[in-house]
Amino acid sequence: MKNTLVFGASLKTNRYSNLAVNRLLDHNIKTEAFGLREGKIRDIQIKTNLNEFQNIHTVTLYIGSARQPEYIDKILQLKPKRVIFNPGTENPKFYEILEKEGVEVLVACTLVLLATGQY
Repeated sequence: MKNTLVFGASLKTNRYSNLAVNRLLDHNIKTEAFGLREGKIRDIQIKTNLNEFQNIHTVTLYIGSARQPEYIDKILQLKPKRVIFNPGTENPKFYEILEKEGVEVLVACTLVLLATGQY
């Protein structure tokens, strides 16, 4: 099964990243979470060290473009096949970097993709 990393996961239940973790789990998608604070969303541990992740197929971003530069190299090291830029995370410069590395770029909402069966 394709492994998804929710990048910017929050413990706050009203945050879209938290909803994404829950919806991914509801769709039986193997899910992992990276955030600034450790904690759990259901049975998924939010990790604060990107070195703990392997075999990531999709990274779904929930951090804004201003904070992305510090993570670009680390995301590339994960060797994802796809990166989803959710609303508020759009970053054309990052799209170019990913595309040059052969990574599929999707500017979309993970929640909508799941709800419509397009994930």
